[in-house]
Amino acid sequence: MRVKLGLVLVATALAGCSHKPYDLPARGLDAVNVPLVSRTTFVFDAAAPGGYLAPEEAARLDAWFRSMGLGYGDTIYVDGAYADTLRYQVAQIAGNYGLMVAPGAPITAGAVPPETVRVVVARTVASVPNCPNWDRPAQPNYNNLSVPNFGCAVNSNLAAMVANPEDLIHGREGSGLGDAATATRAIGVYRTTPPTGTQGLKDISTKKGD
Repeated sequence: MRVKLGLVLVATALAGCSHKPYDLPARGLDAVNVPLVSRTTFVFDAAAPGGYLAPEEAARLDAWFRSMGLGYGDTIYVDGAYADTLRYQVAQIAGNYGLMVAPGAPITAGAVPPETVRVVVARTVASVPNCPNWDRPAQPNYNNLSVPNFGCAVNSNLAAMVANPEDLIHGREGSGLGDAATATRAIGVYRTTPPTGTQGLKDISTKKGD
């Protein structure tokens, strides 16, 4: 009897060691593997004596934009003593890539040299770190945890497909302007278009020559 009691106590102790009573993030319905958004800032200093970009400097700036693959989701700033004067000229080059120059400028390393304009490009990237993740076996699972790879596929696809990763952080601010005609266009098409079933079934033949 004492031997059986000892075995029961040992088994109970081992079971208690395998269970963690405190809460864990993986015990909820939300995935632990979520997109993380990081921002990288790139700078380009161009000579601008008198607040004007010479044609060769404008060509260098355009080549820099092209080498970076500038596109939607990137934000362009102009910094320096001639920022206000050169913002329009930089905006003309940025317009070739479908972008506008944002007001202000982020803090960058080093001061802008005299007779120079600094063009700053801020780029955000979304990714899901540590995916795929199978560092923990699915069984045994004493804490009712989700599998470590849960959320990797869906959230990695979301991070790869989102056009502007900053949309994952905060929503867009509305302009306050609205067009009633545009807002109700889809409803008008839905109401005025006759259902396809009113025309009956079409006779379709798979014979050659019909």
